[in-house]
Amino acid sequence: MTSGGDSPGMNAAIRSVVRTCAFHNIECVGIYRGYEGMIEGDFKSMDARSVKGIINKGGTVLKSARSKIFRTPEGRQQAYHKLKEANIDALVTIGGDGTFTGALVFNQEFDFPVIGIPGTIDNDIFGTTHTLGYDTALNTVVEVIDKIRDTASSHNRLFFIEVMGRDAGHIALNVGVGAGAEEILIPEENLGLDRLLESLRRSKRSGKSSSIVVVAEGDKIGKSVFELKDYVEEHMAEYEVRVSVLGHMQRGGAPSCFDRVLASRMGVKAVESLLDDKTNLMVGLVNDKIALTPLDKAVKGKSVINMELLRVSDIMST
Repeated sequence: MTSGGDSPGMNAAIRSVVRTCAFHNIECVGIYRGYEGMIEGDFKSMDARSVKGIINKGGTVLKSARSKIFRTPEGRQQAYHKLKEANIDALVTIGGDGTFTGALVFNQEFDFPVIGIPGTIDNDIFGTTHTLGYDTALNTVVEVIDKIRDTASSHNRLFFIEVMGRDAGHIALNVGVGAGAEEILIPEENLGLDRLLESLRRSKRSGKSSSIVVVAEGDKIGKSVFELKDYVEEHMAEYEVRVSVLGHMQRGGAPSCFDRVLASRMGVKAVESLLDDKTNLMVGLVNDKIALTPLDKAVKGKSVINMELLRVSDIMST
């Protein structure tokens, strides 16, 4: 099943899980609409041929949803009954923090075997250097920023570009370096309004006629990216400021080769871990090797940004 926000690579992971089951002669069942579909018994048997032609597609063929009912003991009890009625004896959940939290509670209450595959573009899950969809999102955002820079240069404008990242600045930091942004604002580092202005003034003095500032949606400097725009316009009248909020376009599109390969590796590991009677674990990528992390650590742990990239960004924006 897939749950929570969709991400490119989820379909590739579904394909991998289904075909690994087929390889080991295990019956595989797809659960539509995440935990909501589990409660309603919205199941469909899947075989190797039922997942043909989906490795290159974004989104999720199993659909996704957020379930308020599953957060209640009664909802989880109903989900358990539906799984047992269908003779389902283990669960592979593809999603993020909320998905894994639900799986963890479900295992604790019913001793039901679960394995998690991290699928979220924010890359904010502990126990893996890359979540499914993160690499694709980076490539999507860099392409968009390249196009916005053409307009910024043509009109001598300052653009604030907001990207996803409510709790983690992985996307903003990496695309900021990759797209040559003059400044990067992330939740982990409070740049401060005064330092932001000084950075923009320094860019102006160095001869830059236009600037790109990448802002993670969870940045703490202002209440919103639009407040940042108003503040800069008030203190730097020489800049014509524009805002682009990229929003959900970051989640869509065909997954990159990296995400397709990663999803394939993770799906195989998830199924074979369950066959080895392993449970309450998340499949992740560590030092380019597929590794297992306890689900509770994946949920409670905090992903760490690459602080070296901040220094690289400061040097590159000179």
